[in-house]
Amino acid sequence: MGAQGLSSLFPIEELSIVGLGAILARFPQLLARLHQTVQFLLKERPDVIVTIDSFTFTNRVALRVKKAWPTARIVNVVPPAVWAYRPHRATKLARAVEHSVSLFPFEPEVLASHGGPPATYVGHPLLSHPHLQPILERDALAGMRSPHSPPRLVVLPGSRRSEVSRLMKDFGRTAEILRKMHPAIEISLPTLPRVRSNVERELESWAVRPNLVTSESGKWDAFAQADAALAASGTVSLELALAGVPMVLAYRLDPIGYMMRHLVTGWTAALPNFAAGHPLVPEHFHELIRPETLARRLSRLISDTPERAAQQAGFVEIRRRMNVARPPAEATADIILSVATQKRGAATTPLTTV
Repeated sequence: MGAQGLSSLFPIEELSIVGLGAILARFPQLLARLHQTVQFLLKERPDVIVTIDSFTFTNRVALRVKKAWPTARIVNVVPPAVWAYRPHRATKLARAVEHSVSLFPFEPEVLASHGGPPATYVGHPLLSHPHLQPILERDALAGMRSPHSPPRLVVLPGSRRSEVSRLMKDFGRTAEILRKMHPAIEISLPTLPRVRSNVERELESWAVRPNLVTSESGKWDAFAQADAALAASGTVSLELALAGVPMVLAYRLDPIGYMMRHLVTGWTAALPNFAAGHPLVPEHFHELIRPETLARRLSRLISDTPERAAQQAGFVEIRRRMNVARPPAEATADIILSVATQKRGAATTPLTTV
């Protein structure tokens, strides 16, 4: 967004924190940024305010703006994942915004069922990702992944330092066991520059040395060649699903998050499972992250097995369900302009995206 001329009030990285423990540690700073943002909006009085993701912060901003300026027009892009946990957030969102823009086809219905605002599915930006298209075109022509030997695994321990520190040991042990089961296996580990040093430090204890990849194009190249993936549960699971890579997912919450795990009410935390509407990819959390089990599941996925075929068929169905005719950005822009030009106090209804 900065490349498009957006001027930020403060470094957005300050909001890139996950887990209640991390939020509490930086609470004074977050509170100051919250006040700064609200005061800026009340001073500028824009025709429409757009909140994007980061529900804990952005919805508080929206609610405070609404309290001081009841006729403010606010659109939310990327609503909170009420389908996974804390469904009461839907009603909080409804009090703060006129409309929500969803990136998943199941979200508008779920939001409505929990008292959320009118919402419209516009498609997911990943569907038009430039690195994804060559993979889909190649697979469409071939009918299946090109056979190759040796088997190839891609390991994705997370995009945050906390995720890396909590998963790398188990992922390393899994890779070691899998290497014994498939001696010729090749392993790639895509990561981001901001966590590369953490990953490299954790790799010092690994018995298996993966090929470290730090570029976006390199990551998608690894996806294109992979037979299977071991990944931290998150957005990357959707990337893998759209690229047709069978996977096993794992995740560990921080200590405070673990104590509050009862707030998780969804039947799954995996995006591919929600998108498919049924348990498609296996998930392992906390004490169920057992390297021996992960390795055996992955071994079934890198071979021609019913488990592999079922995931790949499910991924095709996910792409079909998520497909839209219009670019998501165009549909989102139309919604924002519609809300901005509506009469103050007028109700909004879901808009159809085709």
